[in-house]
Amino acid sequence: MLKVDAHIHVNGDHTEFLALLERLDIKLFNVCVAHSGEDWRQWAVACQALTEEHPGRCAWCTTFDVPDFTPDYAERVIAGLEQDFAAGAIACKVWKNVGMEIRKPSGEFLMVDDPLFDPIYEYLARSERTVLMHIGEPLACWQPLDENDPHYGYYSNHPEWHMYNKPEYPSHQQIMDARDRVLARHPKMRVVGAHLGSLEYDVAEIAKRLDRYPNFAVDTSARSRDLAVQDRAAVRQFMEAYQDRVLFGTDMVMRDALSSLTEEDRAARLAWAEGVWRREFAYYETEGVLRVANREVQGLGLGDGVLEKLYHANAAKWYPGLM
Repeated sequence: MLKVDAHIHVNGDHTEFLALLERLDIKLFNVCVAHSGEDWRQWAVACQALTEEHPGRCAWCTTFDVPDFTPDYAERVIAGLEQDFAAGAIACKVWKNVGMEIRKPSGEFLMVDDPLFDPIYEYLARSERTVLMHIGEPLACWQPLDENDPHYGYYSNHPEWHMYNKPEYPSHQQIMDARDRVLARHPKMRVVGAHLGSLEYDVAEIAKRLDRYPNFAVDTSARSRDLAVQDRAAVRQFMEAYQDRVLFGTDMVMRDALSSLTEEDRAARLAWAEGVWRREFAYYETEGVLRVANREVQGLGLGDGVLEKLYHANAAKWYPGLM
């Protein structure tokens, strides 16, 4: 079965990596991210080149520059998106710096439902292009550090993204509310919520949004660990009930061109990547006990029909043109 990793950042420009994709039968959906003060275009060029050279194994998702609040901002973004879609991009990414980092000239945080973005959303809806939204962070971002939490390591090492005891920043609820308002305001725009829609802590919360917004789906990227610590029966029931609305992804990151690495380093990266994929597949496919994020958990053991949608059919449905 062809498996689509629908959320990844890997410059796999080497025959050995392509051989790994062939062996595991995986297609990559490479995602661009617009950081403040960073030229994301270099990554877009690499993603476009991989897609053109290996269309059966690679596809890509563009993004747009962070707002400069000039009057023609939306117009310039739309022009850039048109060029990227003509160059083969399938969808558009909106990142967590909207709502957590970028401020308007007034000093207020720029939220994803700001009217500034409405012309862009309207264009994407008219063009039938999906928006991949990584809005917000895991709920743990706003809570005290807890060694038992799946995200303890990340926030310990990235305190700039840890919002606990920072009341000047928007709360998790405020960010989720802003995202939900976008879904309601633009019902014809397809949206995939990255990382289980930043509602990873409770499948019931994800289900509420899926029930409320038919234009919304989620991907599992970097959040299988959050599913694994919840009640297995509840997670399995969720995956079955919403089998048309969940896409598989890993959020694996290897931005350095694999062709630029030493043979030893490249071999290590390839072994790591294969290990990530095999562990992810095992969690969804098997019922045995396995380790997820240093915990012993029981796999979900999903049926073949659910797995086919998770790995393949939902990516084709929510990202038209991907396949």
